[in-house]
Amino acid sequence: MPKPVVGFIGLGIMGRPMAIRLLEAGYELVVYDIDSKPEEALVARSAERGVSPKDVASRARVIITMLPDTQDVEQVVFGLEGVLGGIQEGSTLIDMSTISPLMAKRIAETAANAGFEALDAPVSGGDVGAQKGTLSIMVGGKQETFDTMLPILRVLGKNIVLCGENGAGQIVKACNQILVGVTIAGLAEALTLGSKAGVDPAKIVQVLSGGLARCGVLENRGMRMAEGDFEPGFRCRLHYKDLRIAISAGQDYGVSLSVTAIVHEMFKEMVLSGRGEYDHSGLLSLVQDRASINARKPR
Repeated sequence: MPKPVVGFIGLGIMGRPMAIRLLEAGYELVVYDIDSKPEEALVARSAERGVSPKDVASRARVIITMLPDTQDVEQVVFGLEGVLGGIQEGSTLIDMSTISPLMAKRIAETAANAGFEALDAPVSGGDVGAQKGTLSIMVGGKQETFDTMLPILRVLGKNIVLCGENGAGQIVKACNQILVGVTIAGLAEALTLGSKAGVDPAKIVQVLSGGLARCGVLENRGMRMAEGDFEPGFRCRLHYKDLRIAISAGQDYGVSLSVTAIVHEMFKEMVLSGRGEYDHSGLLSLVQDRASINARKPR
C-alpha cells in the first residue's frame, strides 16, 4: 500500500525535525508555517509548500498539526482558511500540539460529523527526541484510527500509547508536564543549594544520576543546568502554558494541584522577567536569583 501524502502544519523547534523525519522515511509532504524560513528549508528537501491550512488539508490524506497553544490550533482548524475548509472525507487529522483536552474533544466531535478521523497525540521528549524520532507520544482516539496511523507515529516516536478516547492524550500530556515541571523545580533547588554551599554542580548531577533521584530530567538537562546552558529545547513560556492547561483540567475534574500551582507561578515569573524564551531548565536561574547566585544566560 502506498504511503499517504502528509500535510504538516507548524514547523517550529519540534515540528521542523519531525517533518524532516517523515521526509526521510519516504512520505510526500505538504508543509505550512506562518514563518516562511522553515517552509523554505523543508521545500529544499523536496516537500511541497502549502499556502494555507485549508490548502494543505485539500492536498493531503493525513494532516499533522504541531502548534504552540490551544488558540493556535483552534484558528488553524476552524479559521477562515482552516483545515476544515479543505479536509477530504476519510482523511485523518492528528493534532500533536499540547492543548486543552476540551478542544481535542471539540475537534473529534467535528470530525465525526464531517466524515474524517481525529487523534490528539501530544508528545514529550523535546527537540532532541524530535530529531532522533524517540518522542513519547500519548494518543487519544479510536483504536482503529490509532492502528492505521501507527506507521507514521513510529517514524516520530518510540513510546507510543493509546491512552483512551479523544482528549485522553491531552490529559496524559498534562500529567507529564506536571511531573517534568515539578522535577525541574526540584533539581533547580538542589543544584542551587549545592552550589551555594560550594559543591561543583556537575558533581551533584553525577551523584544524583546514579541513585533513586535519577530521571529523564537529570539525563537530558542535568549537565546543561550545571553548566548554565539554557538554550531552548522547550521554552519556559510553553511550559507555563502547559501547566495552565493542567491546572484548568484539575479544576474541571475536582483535583487539587497545589504543588503544580507553585511551579506554574515560578514559570510565570520567568515569563514576566523576560526569560520566557529560556529552556524550561532555565527555571534554575530564577532559584539562583533568589539565592543571590549569578546564572548564565542562553548563548
